[in-house]
Amino acid sequence: MTNPRPGSRAAQRLRTEARILDAATQAFFSAGYDRTTIRAVAAAAGVDAGLVMHYFGTKQELYRRVIDAAPVPEVSGTPAEAAEQILDGIASRLESEPAASLALLRSMLTNPEAASAASDGIARYQAQIAAAIPADDADLRAAVITAITLGITVSRHLIKSGELATADPAKVAALLRPCVLSLAARPAG
Repeated sequence: MTNPRPGSRAAQRLRTEARILDAATQAFFSAGYDRTTIRAVAAAAGVDAGLVMHYFGTKQELYRRVIDAAPVPEVSGTPAEAAEQILDGIASRLESEPAASLALLRSMLTNPEAASAASDGIARYQAQIAAAIPADDADLRAAVITAITLGITVSRHLIKSGELATADPAKVAALLRPCVLSLAARPAG
């Protein structure tokens, strides 16, 4: 695809769309799905609410585009390398409260539309994990690893569950290491 000529209508449309996406990202990350309105996104972007709807159609599609633009942690290499990348990611999320991610997680847990939109982003992460696992059931193994990652994050930061709420992230990663390595390894036999 060629880049539009600077100053052209196409270039202006791309800038407007990017401005709306930036405003939506900030709104969804700070207020979550339920409390974010199209009007608030439009006001923050300096456009009319009708223009937001013209570009994105629905709030759910706007949310989906925000999720699609969010970076997905990189997972690649050998199964052992991929497992260590996953564990490093878990430790990092435990170390500091990921405010933006937590707003998205809260939204996923409380709103079916947000959960549906977020599932695409989760699927991208799972696909990277599955690609590093040399097993016939790599997709299932990747789904289990993803569920563990989400569960640990939700339990620590949203539920503030017992010992996990204050545990040393390195110790949590060390406890998970055998499990994640086992799930990522080539099955015996």
